[in-house]
Amino acid sequence: MTRSTHTPRKPVVLMTMGAQPRNGHAYQVMTHKYIQPLVEISGCVPLLVPTCCGTEDLAQYLDLADGVYLSGAGSNIDPALYGQENLTPEKQQDRDRDLFDMALVRAALDRGLPILGICRGMQEINVALGGDIHQKVYSEPGYDDHREDADDPVDDQYGESHQVTLVPGSWLAELMGQPSIPVNSLHGQGIKTLAKGLVPLAHAEDGLIEAIHAPALSPFLLAVQWHPEWKASQNPHSIKIFEAFGDACLARLTGV
Repeated sequence: MTRSTHTPRKPVVLMTMGAQPRNGHAYQVMTHKYIQPLVEISGCVPLLVPTCCGTEDLAQYLDLADGVYLSGAGSNIDPALYGQENLTPEKQQDRDRDLFDMALVRAALDRGLPILGICRGMQEINVALGGDIHQKVYSEPGYDDHREDADDPVDDQYGESHQVTLVPGSWLAELMGQPSIPVNSLHGQGIKTLAKGLVPLAHAEDGLIEAIHAPALSPFLLAVQWHPEWKASQNPHSIKIFEAFGDACLARLTGV
């Protein structure tokens, strides 16, 4: 007689995919580097969600979820969604992801699901809640150029670029155990006007908002402008971020 062993269910986390054209075909994709720390550090099961089919099944996806994880991407958010003309027409856009993720953010907040956002994901959260974006941070007076050098090797592009100062007394500062941390920097856009309900957790050396949360809206929402997913298991700060998100998703699953 074979004895069955019960393995506790891991939290399920929705990860929305994005459009990427290849050889005349439309693909929905998610980069491996985002998935790996969710599995290996957060201890969660990723559920990859296409964004090309509209929001009709959004509630059904959310019924399966214990958390939501919004990754970065090579595309920019359509500026029409935050009331601006497009100043970067040379950059790829992904309106299907825009519309899906905006609805997803609001619905996930209504359900009290933990949310983690990275780079584009942070900007999506801000726009979804009524904020807007600097389309060209590098052209704004007083701000640094936060873009990577595309000619550098990938390891250099994702290497430490500058310090972010954590808001004193914030839970993120307590989590990190220090007033500032070094981060990479691979973005041309950034938060301009912060949406109502969102609160800064960290700033770059030039004052640009680099991390946010929503203490009045969500039991756990963390979004960062840098890329903690890059070689996350080798970065103690990234490990803390993904562990905190995993703990929040597990608490949602178990009700503890």
